[in-house]
Amino acid sequence: MASASISTITDPGEFVTRFIENIEQSHFTAAMDMVSDDCEYDNVPITKVFGKDAMIAILSEFMAEATKIEWLIHHQVSSGDMEHGVVMNERTDRFEMDGRWIELDIAGLFVVSEGKIALWRDYFDRESFTKALASK
Repeated sequence: MASASISTITDPGEFVTRFIENIEQSHFTAAMDMVSDDCEYDNVPITKVFGKDAMIAILSEFMAEATKIEWLIHHQVSSGDMEHGVVMNERTDRFEMDGRWIELDIAGLFVVSEGKIALWRDYFDRESFTKALASK
């Protein structure tokens, strides 16, 4: 099934799913084009940054270490529209690093405002993530 052009997406849930697909397919620039310039990115147990440039600095360094990325959405709910929408999902984020997969269970919150992601907040267990990275 061909996916809709970003400009034709009217559902914030579909928009967030496309954002995740862009990250998985290594279309990082396309994913970041879906984020507002003043976006808040809150990686809850680690750090919070404001602005697309700060988000890119944090994510690009980490994602560059992964040879493959898979973000498996188990459940997702959304409300609102592209002017103001809220999306919540439960995911398993997987990163292939040094020939093995590191998995992280995530609860994500996205706020879409004026056609862009204005807030992205991920909740996960920092200790599990730290252990997984240490054993890579």
